[in-house]
Amino acid sequence: MNKGNSKLNAFLVPVLAVILGMIVGALIMLAMGYNPIQAYSLMFQGIFANPYYMGETLRAVTPLIFAGLAVAFAFRTGLFNIGVEGQFIVGQLAAAWVGISWDLPPVLHAITAVLVAMIAAGLYAGFAGWLKARLGVHEVITTIMLNYIALFSANYIIRNFLKGASEGTKDILPSASIASPFLSNLFEGARINWGLFIALGLTLLMYWLLWKTTTGYELRAVGFNPHASEYAGMNVSKNIVLSMVISGMLAGAGGAVETLGVYGYMVISAGFTGIGFDGIAVALIGANNPFGVVLGALLFGGFSFGADNMQRAEGIPTESIQIVISMVIYFVAASAIIYRLLGVFRRRREEVQS
Repeated sequence: MNKGNSKLNAFLVPVLAVILGMIVGALIMLAMGYNPIQAYSLMFQGIFANPYYMGETLRAVTPLIFAGLAVAFAFRTGLFNIGVEGQFIVGQLAAAWVGISWDLPPVLHAITAVLVAMIAAGLYAGFAGWLKARLGVHEVITTIMLNYIALFSANYIIRNFLKGASEGTKDILPSASIASPFLSNLFEGARINWGLFIALGLTLLMYWLLWKTTTGYELRAVGFNPHASEYAGMNVSKNIVLSMVISGMLAGAGGAVETLGVYGYMVISAGFTGIGFDGIAVALIGANNPFGVVLGALLFGGFSFGADNMQRAEGIPTESIQIVISMVIYFVAASAIIYRLLGVFRRRREEVQS
């Protein structure tokens, strides 16, 4: 297979996965007694019907970009970071603490809160990287356990040190907010904020780091073959830790954006947000490419947000769209099915041309 076909297939696989997922979803809706054409029409209306829906869709997409980037970065360097959820929570908490307790000028306060959140989450993820590099403990196990530690520790800290009037922290100071009245007014009151642009900026930064720098080359090389990388003189342990730190920083930035841009505080939660786990699906749909992650987040977030309109308008359960998303992920993961379909199509086209 030549390079051109490889790039074309990399584009066609997720596109065909979406189409096949929607077809399977339509069949399931028919079996449930719903009209799939009406369902998909209502879903897209829930995304594009008015500026408010579009703004809220972008708001829902933003944290998924951060989570997807965090998972994809670790994947690209040979690590499976299941702890994005916990790192996201650490970022939320750190940003809330800086936003509440620090007194800084506007803009500087917000930038500092985001940076502190990234550093805190990066160090938290780096601990799992250190355990793998130093002791050989698999990162899947440690990051899963660190999710629970982050959740319950955050709840304890909020209750005892940052508690506000409601079930959450005090409100952050206005100087720490990244909410945008301009963007909100542009989208008729939607909670879209400057976090979207931070996410897009980090997307470009991740691409530059991985594919345009020596450090990125080393990180990818260690992920591809750590033994060969070590033989070539690369510090495998250092790169494993660095990879987890950067992955955690991306997740922490997402947590900071949710606290500083959407809610203005952090709530005490009995369970996980789910954003970190959704990031795994987003990274998979986006083929672990930073730009693909943005498209995957748009698909995942758009479908999820638009599904609410289906339920409001016709009582069509939102679970049907979750089935569609699940089938899309399945077809991306089982890409051999799509490659086989592409092979059949190309052979038939060649037969017709000959």
